[in-house]
Amino acid sequence: MLPILRRGREVLIMAKTVILGSARTPVGKLGGGLSTVKPVELGGIAIKGALERAGVDPEQIEHVAMGHVIQAGQGQITARQAQIAAGIPNHVSSETINKVCTSSIRSAAIIDLLVRADGLGVGIAGGMESMSLAPYLLTNARFGYRMGDGKTLDSMVLDGLTNSFTHRQMFDETTEVADAHGWSREELDRWALRSHENALAAIDGGRLGEEIVPVTIKGRKGDTVVDTDEGPRRGSSLEALAKLPGLVKGGTHTAGNSPGVNDGAGALVLASDEWAQANGKEVLGEIVAFGQAAGDFPNLLTTPGKASAKALDKAGLKASDIDVWEINEAFASVALNSIKDLGIDEDRVNVNGGAIALGHPLGASGARIIGSALLELRRRGGGYGIATACSGTGQGDAVIIKV
Repeated sequence: MLPILRRGREVLIMAKTVILGSARTPVGKLGGGLSTVKPVELGGIAIKGALERAGVDPEQIEHVAMGHVIQAGQGQITARQAQIAAGIPNHVSSETINKVCTSSIRSAAIIDLLVRADGLGVGIAGGMESMSLAPYLLTNARFGYRMGDGKTLDSMVLDGLTNSFTHRQMFDETTEVADAHGWSREELDRWALRSHENALAAIDGGRLGEEIVPVTIKGRKGDTVVDTDEGPRRGSSLEALAKLPGLVKGGTHTAGNSPGVNDGAGALVLASDEWAQANGKEVLGEIVAFGQAAGDFPNLLTTPGKASAKALDKAGLKASDIDVWEINEAFASVALNSIKDLGIDEDRVNVNGGAIALGHPLGASGARIIGSALLELRRRGGGYGIATACSGTGQGDAVIIKV
């Protein structure tokens, strides 16, 4: 059913938002193959790839919304920089979204809102991140240091991985909440191993390759092409995972059942159904509904489920109606707790691997999981999908798509 607005006695049927294309870069490890590439360059590559796949000319784009979390030192309006890098002209407006891990889900929500309520024809939603290039900060340098040692702050940790209210890092808070919910180390490690196994099967089967546009890095000794996610680990085992120390002493979360620190970008071409039809574009899927949730600061485990429940309610759907779930693996406990809260079959969740294996470039992850759900639904001949993630300071976002 299409959303409607009422103006007096007049009923206005709002446009539907459809998906015309998606693309992402590979996800690189910290200090890995993409570590010298600026986030705006990664964003430009993803946008250009999505436009080419959609058959949409950069000149046709009307607005760009890109998620980006660690923006320090990258210049004004990084979304606009990515837009220009992709060949979208100067007269097109743009905005940068920072909602930490859900930034690019939110960017899709903004383009959807502009389509439905503001008459936008076609736009770009996505996100980008280079955690490798996150700078260190000298916060007292402007007016000089006094007596004693100065302090250098890591912008990646401060702006990307630390709760600004409690001043605790995400792994610390999430370990506490996971313990309170009763998740065992073995359960978390089993989910982590599944993430790697599913990702490797998807790489070997060419499914993840369908999502990716390669990144070419020029060097003195020639070009290097990065075309595969760097995170999935062959030969992992429960025994190997069990040997890793807790991120908190004695805690259940480890480097093995948590995502990496990563670089990457993703983009979607979104349009009104009328624009797509008028311009003869193939529709890959449609946006059905969004949901947002917020709660107590530590509770990252519960917000993806709450956001998904809100989106399902708006769409008039049940969790059992969803064929493909992409739950961002901010930690293994987030995925497992969401599955439990929603009462869903884990066989429908992260079927091509999740962030534990593939990585979590903060501002880009939402675009990655939307695109992954889209392509998986198309391989299955259609259905409903949800992409959902938790976000720093106790928030979460979800989007339902239909193919």
